[in-house]
Amino acid sequence: MGRFLLLFAAVLTVLFGLLLAPASEPALGVFTRGLVTVSAALIRFFGGHAVANQDLLENPVSHFAIQMAYGCNGAHVTILLWAAVLAFPASWVQKAKGLAVGTLAIHTVNLVRFVSLFYLGQFRQSWFDFAHLYVWESLMMLDTLVIFWTWAYIVRKSGSMADASAR
Repeated sequence: MGRFLLLFAAVLTVLFGLLLAPASEPALGVFTRGLVTVSAALIRFFGGHAVANQDLLENPVSHFAIQMAYGCNGAHVTILLWAAVLAFPASWVQKAKGLAVGTLAIHTVNLVRFVSLFYLGQFRQSWFDFAHLYVWESLMMLDTLVIFWTWAYIVRKSGSMADASAR
């Protein structure tokens, strides 16, 4: 457990350092704008009204808009998951699978979060504020923990942790 905690802290420090580095800002901007574009496309696909304008998602009918601000793009919880998976004693193949599936799951939930907040903000601002600040923040963290715990359970159940302890 001590090895896991030390590796987790080290990987978390490195990954957050990379995330906060000025050199990562352009890539994060492209990623965030991509998430907004996908959100707008999903809303339109299901019959709603939405356009993406950089990091803003806007309803062209009501002119309501929300911004996917720094920290709302799922990068922070993805880093938390990556640090946990990379620190856990498992094979590199298992880690790669955990990173890929876990990242996809986190960003799928994050798209649901962003689209739901877009609709909630048009319906009732006070509910939007509460959902944004408390409900979805907690659910995103819980989602990340459940993904990690599920992956770790599967890895442990596969019985290959003994092989991974030498890594």
